[in-house]
Amino acid sequence: MRVESFTVDSFVHVVKRGGRGMDITKNKSDQWRFVRLLFYMNNEFADENWERRTKKQGMFSWPVDLPTRRPLVKILAYCLMPNHFHLILKEIKDGGVSLFMKKLGESMTRYFNEKYQEKGSIFQGAYKSRTIDSDEYLRYVGAYVMAKNTFELYPKGGLEGAMKNFDDAWKWATDYPFCSLADYSGGREYSVILDKDLLGEIFTSAKKFKDFCQNCKFTDVRHPSNLRIDIGLV
Repeated sequence: MRVESFTVDSFVHVVKRGGRGMDITKNKSDQWRFVRLLFYMNNEFADENWERRTKKQGMFSWPVDLPTRRPLVKILAYCLMPNHFHLILKEIKDGGVSLFMKKLGESMTRYFNEKYQEKGSIFQGAYKSRTIDSDEYLRYVGAYVMAKNTFELYPKGGLEGAMKNFDDAWKWATDYPFCSLADYSGGREYSVILDKDLLGEIFTSAKKFKDFCQNCKFTDVRHPSNLRIDIGLV
């Protein structure tokens, strides 16, 4: 399981998969908890009681009795799939990506095992990562993480069906709540989870993002000449 080395200000594509192909969430409650984790685990201060503290507050409310939130990374994009998740992160503190992924994985495993009476890690092992070394690569990875992955869940034929019926699939995908696609397509207000950073400068409008995704040959994703995505992360 390869985890590339990177430094502060690096952009990183991260994937973490369920062990033995198992689902890492089982229902909407689990999925919404993942989205909340992206906010609450992205902090230098570790608070194992964050769920109890925030039970009667808003979904992303920061408890007033906790130290000021100090993020470990910038989250540019995310997508939760049944048995894995994708993130595009920017390292803003030394070791921030590694610590964030550790906290995220441990919290998800602990919650899953307590809720479903299971044992051991729910994940395949260490997360996989790939450093994004150009604006062009970041552009493609953003489309891949948010559009291609969500299109795989499209109920009318998956990815191939989505590319044949792009407008309908796009509308459907922007309603999928467990991905940041809606934040880039104009489907919802800017999320507190995200800091779009350079990806927001690349896709300055919802139309630009949609047009780019429509022109990507996602069905040929395994051919690097068409879409440069690290096959080890697919």
